[in-house]
Amino acid sequence: MDTLSYKTISANKETSQKEWIQVDAAGLSLGRLASGVAKLARGKHKTNFTPHADCGDYVIVVNADKIQLTGNKWNDKLYIRHTGYPGGQRSLTAQQLFDKDPIRLIEKAVKGMLPKNKLGSQLLSNVHVFSGEEHQHTAQKPKKIDINAYI
Repeated sequence: MDTLSYKTISANKETSQKEWIQVDAAGLSLGRLASGVAKLARGKHKTNFTPHADCGDYVIVVNADKIQLTGNKWNDKLYIRHTGYPGGQRSLTAQQLFDKDPIRLIEKAVKGMLPKNKLGSQLLSNVHVFSGEEHQHTAQKPKKIDINAYI
């Protein structure tokens, strides 16, 4: 009996089958949407999930301008950055960031739910967010899914 045939096969970049998935963000809560998108981009919904490899799918998020925040988070939630100079701490509320660019609100939420390393940066490049219904990836024929099944 050949015991080498019982070895567990670890998925890698070459063996993973990537799909294009489209998610509609209209009326969804920001955190729940970002959690589901991060799971899809990471590949945790697949049976061949491997923590150290990019085996997730390409995720397209449409209607980012119709996202919901509960409670008073539009005014209370702060996005803080630093310019690098003394006294250079700057902050924006969620409403200010949303008014400037609604895409960045979702991208920041998804980025916070991915690993903080090179793999996380690579996985974030597989997430494409658009503020309207139209997107430029129609040639890939993305599969439309309900994100609530992956939360």
